[in-house]
Amino acid sequence: MLDSDLARLYGVPTKVFNQTVRRNIDRFPSDFRLQLTDDERANLRSQTVTSKNSRRGQHGKYLPFVYTEHGAIMAATILRSSRAVAMSVYVVRAFVQMRDAQLTNAVVLKRLAQLDKKLLEHDVVLQDVVEKLLPLLNPPVPPPKPRIGFHPGSL
Repeated sequence: MLDSDLARLYGVPTKVFNQTVRRNIDRFPSDFRLQLTDDERANLRSQTVTSKNSRRGQHGKYLPFVYTEHGAIMAATILRSSRAVAMSVYVVRAFVQMRDAQLTNAVVLKRLAQLDKKLLEHDVVLQDVVEKLLPLLNPPVPPPKPRIGFHPGSL
């Protein structure tokens, strides 16, 4: 997420947001926060050109920062606004729900694997039953009965 988006989300001005991050820069390793390049900023600006209310890219001398989900959570922990605290709690709860859903999915996948194994066992047994029943369903052709009496040409 862009720094301006996070600032708006947390209810603080972008300048205050960035100052707070700079004061706590040791909490933002390179995989939490990245700075856009000039090309990326130009691409971002070209995508938002139709929006009159967009403030992205308004100040050309500063390249905006973007934050990963971990950086967004860390930013929420260093800001002191009540909205930032509420959003931090919200994000943590969202991750807890995601983890619970993942555990539930793991249980369901384990059960499906057990059912699949059982079905494969049943397939083998059913195949054996079918192979044994097929001869009963298709009885052998009885041998031809010997003809009784005199038949010229059979000698």
